[in-house]
This record gives sequence, structure tokens and C-alpha cells, in this order.
Amino acid sequence: MGSLSNYAENALVKHLATEAAYTPAATLYLALATADPGEAATGASMNEVANSGSYARTAITFGAASSRRVTQNADVTFPAATGGGWGTVTHWAIVDSATYGAGNVLSYGALAVSKTVVAGNTPSVASGQVYVEITASTGLSNYAANGFLDRMFRNQAFTVSATYLALWTATLSDTSTGATAGEVSGGSYARKQVNTAGGASPAWNAVSGGATDLANAAAFPTATGSWGTVVALGVCDASTTGNLLWYDNGVADQAVASGDTASFAAGTVDISQS
Repeated sequence: MGSLSNYAENALVKHLATEAAYTPAATLYLALATADPGEAATGASMNEVANSGSYARTAITFGAASSRRVTQNADVTFPAATGGGWGTVTHWAIVDSATYGAGNVLSYGALAVSKTVVAGNTPSVASGQVYVEITASTGLSNYAANGFLDRMFRNQAFTVSATYLALWTATLSDTSTGATAGEVSGGSYARKQVNTAGGASPAWNAVSGGATDLANAAAFPTATGSWGTVVALGVCDASTTGNLLWYDNGVADQAVASGDTASFAAGTVDISQS
């Protein structure tokens, strides 16, 4: 199983918070490493095997995202090792450049079994052995997880043009959508748009460390009737229905009566990926 790098997590949050749409590389490459690259790895610091013995990063492709995972869909065969070989390979990384020491690490993981590559060996990774998964039940919807994995690892369209805070009187889950039952309705309720970082208030703060939060207070319209007891907050991509991106069932249960104004102070709504 592969974990997203810090670079990929930051790109995910920027894309979903509309700060910067992610532009994927036309081709991704599998690289081999002699130690754990770690989440902060780059193409220059990922413990890649030495740039010798005919070693070269090799193109890799993935099948469509499903259940928050993309899986390698064809064998990857590296050049035959020459000279003194490549040493003991323990980990792999997905990078967006074929050039040794360059590019960004998108994901990384451990080999099931370490392999000492000597001269004459032709390392190969069978289809299905490499996969990248976004952990479930972390507040990121299945729609957002699958959409971004397809965007980053398969160069598929996945557009998020706006974000809106939405309130629910029923808890949400990874499978929830913008049409999931239980969203507040009536009494002048309307979702509250949150603009991209640097935009009109309320807006998100600039993404850093794979996270962002409200830069300004965000207030919903004053209720003209009972909204019920709010138990969940969602971030959706449309002013009505649309798709659920993030959700949080941890908001304090709050009964909203006629005349009340539901609001969130700056910094009190944060979204992150780790």
C-alpha cells in the first residue's frame, strides 16, 4: 500500500479548496529506493538507488479509482542491471519526472519483500502490486478521494470550482453526497460560500502543510423558522445539491431557532489531509 506524500496531500487540499487546480503529469514513473522515502520526500531526497548500473525510473499506469484506491494495471519492467548492481531495494515511490534526482514524489511504500539487485537482474513489478489508498473515515468523502486519485494518478478531469459550508441535522459518512437526507431546509436556510484564499470574505486561508481553515467568520442567513438541531457540517461544491467534499460530525449539537444566526468564527472550520 502506498501513502500520499506531503506534496500530494498539499495538492489535494489546494485543489478541493479551489486555491490551485492540480495539473497532473502526462506520465508517472515508478522509482526504487534503498530506504523509506518518508512523507517529506522529493525526487532529489527519496533514498533512490544510485544513478548507475543502468538504473532508470520506469513508467507506471493505474486503473480507475475505486473504494478510495488506484491500483497499478500493467507490469513495470526496469532495465537489466549492469556493473555493480543496484544494492538492496526496500521501497518504491511514484514520481512525476523520469529524470533522476528531479520531480515530485506523489506516493511511496514498502516492497513486500526486499530485493538485492545484482548485475544481470531485470527487476519487474507485477500488475496490481502497487496501489495508493486514501484512508477511509477521515472526513474526506469517497467522491473527493476517488476524484483526486483519478486526477493525480490517471490525468482524469476533476473540477472543483467553488466551496460551500452546509449544515445537516443527521450525521454524514464517506458515502454521503450533496443530496444526502438531513440537510437543513426552509426557514431561509442557504449554504454559505467560502471563497478561495485571498478572495472576498469569507475565504479559506492559504493551504500549508496539507491544511487550511477559515480566514474570516462565516455566517449563515438568519433563521426565519426552526432549522432543527445541527449535528454535522459539510463542505460541498455547489450552492444546492452538488457533491460533498469534506464533512465533520464533531460539531457541537446546536438547535437553531427562528431568529438565530448560525456562524463559524475564523479558524474554527479546518480541512486537512494527512
